Amino acid sequence: MTELSNAATAAAPNEPVLLPDLSDRGVLTLTLNRPRVFNALSEDLLEALTSALESAAKDGTVRVVVIRAAGRAFCAGHDLKEMRARPDRGYYIELFDRCSAMMKTIVALPQPVVAQVHGVATAAGCQLVAACDLAIAAETAIFATNGIDNGLFCSTPSVALSRAVARKHAFEMLFTGEFISAARAAEIGLVNRVVPEDELDDATRDLADQIAAKSTVTTRSGKKMFYRQLGLDLADAYDVAARNMACDLMSEDAAEGLDAFLEKRAPVWRDR
Repeated sequence: MTELSNAATAAAPNEPVLLPDLSDRGVLTLTLNRPRVFNALSEDLLEALTSALESAAKDGTVRVVVIRAAGRAFCAGHDLKEMRARPDRGYYIELFDRCSAMMKTIVALPQPVVAQVHGVATAAGCQLVAACDLAIAAETAIFATNGIDNGLFCSTPSVALSRAVARKHAFEMLFTGEFISAARAAEIGLVNRVVPEDELDDATRDLADQIAAKSTVTTRSGKKMFYRQLGLDLADAYDVAARNMACDLMSEDAAEGLDAFLEKRAPVWRDR
């Protein structure tokens, strides 16, 4: 992947680094827009993506977020040209802290986040896929945490990766740096499903719309509970889950959903 690594350090044109689009169904699509440099995560792109996610968290009309990319690749990781231009430990710590904050924002976001992946997703780009709640990949997509090939272990990507796939699969990716296919990514749980490249947009839209059609109160409550219980032991996890279900049952949407089921009709959610 030498050609890709070199291209990822090329200068980007003066254009918006992130393109947001909100559908009438409440699906916010955030398109990484640095196609000439394989959507490398520059400081500007990290800032734009973090800002867009933070704004989405406060927007009641946003029900689902999709992260996709323009050009031939999803994301080639950090912008190597920016990194090499400032060989300073303090700067590197600040940069990785900013990237980590963005990844944590995805997890903390009330809305489910779907990664739509095509082309390559390497290093921090693979981390971005792993950090999202769901992911759909084109069958031609490839994934790697290949920093080790350049003498740099993918430490921060390992955090998201090790929480998305089993330990031995994460170790293999991190310590070999080898690229894996979309089919293999689905096998190990890095992505939910794989579709032909010309069906990627439709498949992602269908999944996002399916989730957006559910009760917003319920999806937000469920995502928060899901991540909270992951870090608990079994007894505490059930305790949190039980109390979450009890709270959900007191909501207007749960009352409407149960009544609709009993009356054999489609529910009408409060925010519709």
